[in-house]
Amino acid sequence: MRATRLKLNYYRNYEALDLKPAPGLNVIVGENAQGKTNAVEAVFFCAFGRSHRTPRDQELINRGMSGAYVGLEAETRAGERRIEMKLRAGERKKVFVDRLETKRSGELMGVINVVMFSPEDLELIKGAPAERRRFLDMELSQIRPAYYYRLQQYNSALKQRNALLKGEPGKERPTAVRELRDQLYVWDEQLAAAGADVMRMRMDFIGRLASIAEDLHYRISGGREHLHVGYEASVDTSEYGGDIRAALEEALYASAYEDIRRGYTTVGPHRDDLSVTFGGESVRTYGSQGQQRTAALSLKLSELQLLKEEKGEAPILLLDDVLSELDEPRQRALVEAMADAQCFLTCTSLAGLERAGMKHIHAYRCENGTLLEM
Repeated sequence: MRATRLKLNYYRNYEALDLKPAPGLNVIVGENAQGKTNAVEAVFFCAFGRSHRTPRDQELINRGMSGAYVGLEAETRAGERRIEMKLRAGERKKVFVDRLETKRSGELMGVINVVMFSPEDLELIKGAPAERRRFLDMELSQIRPAYYYRLQQYNSALKQRNALLKGEPGKERPTAVRELRDQLYVWDEQLAAAGADVMRMRMDFIGRLASIAEDLHYRISGGREHLHVGYEASVDTSEYGGDIRAALEEALYASAYEDIRRGYTTVGPHRDDLSVTFGGESVRTYGSQGQQRTAALSLKLSELQLLKEEKGEAPILLLDDVLSELDEPRQRALVEAMADAQCFLTCTSLAGLERAGMKHIHAYRCENGTLLEM
């Protein structure tokens, strides 16, 4: 898989860009705040329908302009694909796949596969559980578009249940529970049905990802560390013979008093987490910064390998100012992973790229929203 053309109009600080990237390593060089990250963000935007930096599409429009355009053409095993994003101030974005406007956001998932590496990846380890759930959700949506739809259904039911929980002010808790029981049960059924599928697909994904990540980490650390990656569910399914739906239904019923007290749903996949440990101890809590970086890199590299296995081709790699954050063993692991993939890499200088093993570079100088070949 490779991008063959990236076209931007009034996107971020780009008035116009028509880039035809090379198949291998494309390096975007420039000082900070010149637009390097904006270019790779545009590729990410076409893969996921959202920026990795902001949930607000309006921020992607060039200041003072009424709209913006992002177009990406790519060659894949399935043939040539074309994704277009049209943004208008104050309106919902329009998404086109192969020149046809999509009716549902999930139609975009898996058309173009992308893996991004950035300094923020450390939040996979150090950050809140929401960061790790986001990692799971984005990668699973690329591999299994059905997961994306099921997650949407779960989130929609969750939103309705939470609205119901917040809508009972001034009532005594036992009375509120009795009055809400029938209404809550409707949403409990929907949450349990969709949530069980979400958890089942997550568990399968983590099982496969963990095997790859643990092996990669062992090699990157020179055999000094044994990483363990697991799925931490907020609901115990062991008493139900693996029947996740039944376990969720019972957990939702049992949590009703606490949910009403707090005003939101306290159990379910939206509360689950990813555990990352060395010898049973949390890397987040007890790992050094170097260990945390290695664990984060192992997770991202395993994501890359899993996508290759699933899709039969390497995804497009986006490396945003990440090389300087890595020591030599981690750089070497990353370069090995780049061998058969198209890559967009941003940096402030070409110095050190060859030393890291990066050769056959196609370089561009980024200055104030323009890219010029070097």
